[in-house]
Amino acid sequence: MKMQLLAAALAAILLPAVADAAKTAQADEARASVAAPQQLWAAWGGTLEVRWNRDLAKDLGLTISKPSDALPGLSQRGRDRFSVRANGGIEFHVVGGYFRGFDGGKLQAVGGYTMRLPNGEMVDYTDFSLVANAKDPLVLDFVGRDGQVWFYVDRMMYELLDHDSVLSVGTMDMRIAPAFAQRIGHPEVADWPIADLAMTTDVQTQGSGAMPLATSPHWHGTAAPNGGTWQADLFMKTFSMIYSRCSDCSGNNGSGKVVFTPSSTLQNNVNAGSIETTIPGQGDRGKSTALWAASVPWYAKFSGSNPPYGNDQHPFLIWNMYRINADGSIEQIGRSGVKHAWLTTNGGCMDSSDHDSHILGRGCTDTYSSGNNDTNSDLGPRSEIVPAAGIWGRCGSIYDPGCVGSLTASPNGSWDQRMVVRESQISATRNPGASYLFESWYIARDDINPYNSMGTVVGTPTWAGAVWAPGNSSGYKLGPAIDRWVDPVNPPANAKNSELVTSEGRVKVAVKATHIGTNRWRYDYAVMNIDFARAVTSGSNPNIRVQSNQGFDAFSVPVPTSSRTTVSSGRVGEVDIGYFWRAAVTDGVASWTSNPGAIGVGTGSTPPGVVPRTLDWGTMYSFTLISTRAPVEGTATLHVATAGTPSQYTVTTLVPGANALQLGK
Repeated sequence: MKMQLLAAALAAILLPAVADAAKTAQADEARASVAAPQQLWAAWGGTLEVRWNRDLAKDLGLTISKPSDALPGLSQRGRDRFSVRANGGIEFHVVGGYFRGFDGGKLQAVGGYTMRLPNGEMVDYTDFSLVANAKDPLVLDFVGRDGQVWFYVDRMMYELLDHDSVLSVGTMDMRIAPAFAQRIGHPEVADWPIADLAMTTDVQTQGSGAMPLATSPHWHGTAAPNGGTWQADLFMKTFSMIYSRCSDCSGNNGSGKVVFTPSSTLQNNVNAGSIETTIPGQGDRGKSTALWAASVPWYAKFSGSNPPYGNDQHPFLIWNMYRINADGSIEQIGRSGVKHAWLTTNGGCMDSSDHDSHILGRGCTDTYSSGNNDTNSDLGPRSEIVPAAGIWGRCGSIYDPGCVGSLTASPNGSWDQRMVVRESQISATRNPGASYLFESWYIARDDINPYNSMGTVVGTPTWAGAVWAPGNSSGYKLGPAIDRWVDPVNPPANAKNSELVTSEGRVKVAVKATHIGTNRWRYDYAVMNIDFARAVTSGSNPNIRVQSNQGFDAFSVPVPTSSRTTVSSGRVGEVDIGYFWRAAVTDGVASWTSNPGAIGVGTGSTPPGVVPRTLDWGTMYSFTLISTRAPVEGTATLHVATAGTPSQYTVTTLVPGANALQLGK
C-alpha cells in the first residue's frame, strides 16, 4: 500500500512537469491569434464520434455502458457515432486558413453513455456536450448531465473542408481530469487519455481568416534560390509515453503484457537559405544541413494520386523501448508496428503558401497524440515499408490484400501492431538497478537525416496497483537510444559506436568492453538496424508491393584461437522460448545467427514451429561474449538475410585482441 501511495505521489508531482511541449506551444499560438481583431466562425450539427479505451477503463474499475441512440455502424476508426443537435453551436476563429481555437459555445450529442464508478456511483453522459474551455482555446470540456468536467479534450487534428463549409477534427484525446482521478482513487492517472474522439460539424457562419493554402509547395529535389535545392529534413520535436492497456497484469511479479503508446510532436526544418536552429538545446542535431526546407507530402492512404510522387505518400511513425541493465548492457524490450500519418495541423508555419492539411511546410509543427497512435485502422506491420526510401507497399498490404487500390480490410484488434512489453521486462524486483529508454521516430521519404527524426526519453515504469505508470518521460534527446548507451562522438573507455552507411540503409554497432577480473573481459554488443533492408518489390506507383524487406541474419566478430571465449544466445527483445539467435565459437570467430534452416521444423535448440527473427529495420539485437583477451579495434561482420551483392557488410568495432594483459584505452 505504501508503494502504491508513493507511486501516486510521484506521478502527481512529475506529470505536470512533463506536459507535452507541443500542447503548450499550440495553446500559446491559439491565444496569440485570439488577440488579433477578427470575425468569429460558428458551427453546429454534424456528428461526434467516441472510442473509449475500455481496457484502461476496466483497469481503473470503471464500467462504461454500450452507446445509446448511436448512429448505425462504427466509423472507419472504430468509434461510436452520434448526431449533433442543430441548436446552440460553437464559435471558433481561423487564422491564415486554419482553425486555431474555440471561443465559446458547445456542441451537444444525441445519445451517449452511462458510467459506473468503482464505488457504485453512476455518471450520466446521455446527450453529452463538448463545451469550449474558458482558459484554453484548444481544449473542450466533456460534460454530462451533472454539469461537472470530469474529462477534457485536447490534441486535436483539425482541418476545414469543402470550401470551408465543414470543420473536421479527425481525432482528439479525451483525458481524465485530476479531480476525477482523485475521485476514483487513482491520482496517478490524472491527465491520462481514456478515449479518442472526432467530430464533423457544419459551418453556419464563415468569419475572417480564410485563405487558399499550398499555392507553391517546395518539393524535395527541386531548384531553390541562389542555385540551391529544396531538401526534406523532418525533426522529432518532443514526445512522451502513455500507458494504454494491460493483459493479465499483476505487478512486479506478474507475467502480463503491457501496451505503451507515444504522443509525438514533429517539426519541419526552418532553414530558408541559411542554417538556423530548428530544435533548441540539441546541439548540431537540432540544426539541418539542408539550406532550403522542402515541403513534406502528408496524404492519407488510399487518398489518390498526389504530387510529388503520384501516390498517397505520407510519413510513418514507430516507437521502441529499451532496458539498460545494471551490468551496463542494453536490450530492446518492445517495438511497435507502423503508424500511417494522415493529416497535419501545421502549427507555427513560417511561410504562407507552402502548406495545407496534407503538406507540411517550412517550420510547421504537428502532434500525433497517443489516442491517435492507438487506432486500429492506422497501424500496419513494418514489413510493408522500404525504410531507407520511405516507401509503403500498398499493394498486398493488410489494408489492401487484393491490390485493388482501396481500403478493403481492417484486420487489427486492440493488441495488434502495438508496442507490447512483458511485466517481467520492466519489473523493478526482477531487473534491479535497470534504467529505461523510450524511443519514437518518423520515417519520411527523401529525409536526408534520419537521426534528427528520432528522439529518446528516460522513463521508469512503476506498478501503481492497477496500471503501469510509464514514468516522467524526462531528458529528451534527439537521436537513437544506442547513441545514449555509447556516445559515438565521446565514447567512454573501452567502448565504441560505429555507423555503417550503405545504399540499402544504415546500421549502428556499439560495444562496451568491461574488465570483470582474473583476466576476463565481457563484451556487450548492440546492433541497431536503423533503416537497412534488402527490399524485394514489384509494381510501380501507386501500387508497389513489398515482397520482402529483411535485414540481417548473422553477426560475428573475430576472437583469438588461443583465448578462452564463451558466448550467450543473442537477445532479440522477446521473453517467449525460442526467440533468440544461436551463438557459437568456431575457428576463431564468435557468431550469432538466426538459423533460418530451423524455420517451422525445429533444429538443435530451436523449438518446432518457432520462426527465428532476422534483424530488420528499427530493431536492436544484443550479443555478449566473455574472453580472456582485452579489447582492440577490429571488424565485425553482418550477413544479409536476402540473397544479393554484397552478401555481407563489415563495420569497425572493438574485439578481443591478442594480449591478455593489455587494458583497453
